[in-house]
Amino acid sequence: MKGMKGTRARGLTLHISLIAGVLVSLFPFYWTVVMSTHSSTEIFQYPPKLLPGSHFDENVHHLFQKIDFFGSMFNTLIVAVSVTFLVLFFDSLAAFVFAKFHFPGRRALFVIMMGIFMVPAQLQAIPQFVIMAKLGWIGSLTSLVVPAAANAFGIFWMRQYMKGSIHDELMDSSRLDGCGFLRQYWHVALPVVRPGLAFLGIFTFMAQWNDYAWPLIALINPDHVTLQVALSQLNSVNGTTDYGMVMAGALLALIPLLVVFFIGARQIMADLAKGAIR
Repeated sequence: MKGMKGTRARGLTLHISLIAGVLVSLFPFYWTVVMSTHSSTEIFQYPPKLLPGSHFDENVHHLFQKIDFFGSMFNTLIVAVSVTFLVLFFDSLAAFVFAKFHFPGRRALFVIMMGIFMVPAQLQAIPQFVIMAKLGWIGSLTSLVVPAAANAFGIFWMRQYMKGSIHDELMDSSRLDGCGFLRQYWHVALPVVRPGLAFLGIFTFMAQWNDYAWPLIALINPDHVTLQVALSQLNSVNGTTDYGMVMAGALLALIPLLVVFFIGARQIMADLAKGAIR
């Protein structure tokens, strides 16, 4: 009985801790919702208002007057979706080669790739800008999509995932059945690593959606920018920023991320459940 009571107490403590962690994690999102429904004056009142107000429609109306919200969101959506699909294809293809094929110089290439992974993105901005300028892509969305079409993190992540999930026996069986490289990649590797692809897709989409520095450099036309750059234009330099409007814009910008996250999370859980049943 004492052991059962101790187990229940530990389980109860664990559940309370998890619930507390969830509430703490959700509070910034809730606070964004609250501030987006108040005016700037109400936001800075003390004690702070913890319940939603009645200024959300007004804040959204001012937001649409200040910036081309849907135009910049459409630009961001094009970039994020294009980069996500390209990263999933190129990174998984390269990872498949690194994980399941032996060729001269494989380790050296992997070490070079990991070295690139350790280079800060800020150091790549100047040479990347020069290359995009010589190609004539500065100012277009192409300058955002092409440089991000593949990355070292995605290759490393998918390589590690494939090494643990695609067994050599499965590869040998596919070769005996006459599968070539592309058929092995498409019919053998991809169905097995869908949870890893779902995570990489979520990670890539969120990174591109929230990217600010490189779009600010590459998109020289202020009327043809991504969403994060457009939202930064709402900040005033004379100290009169409408924070209710800014938070309304931030809240609307979160909606596509939440949709992608829930779709990707359901895919991950469904594929893991299938694997457990098998």
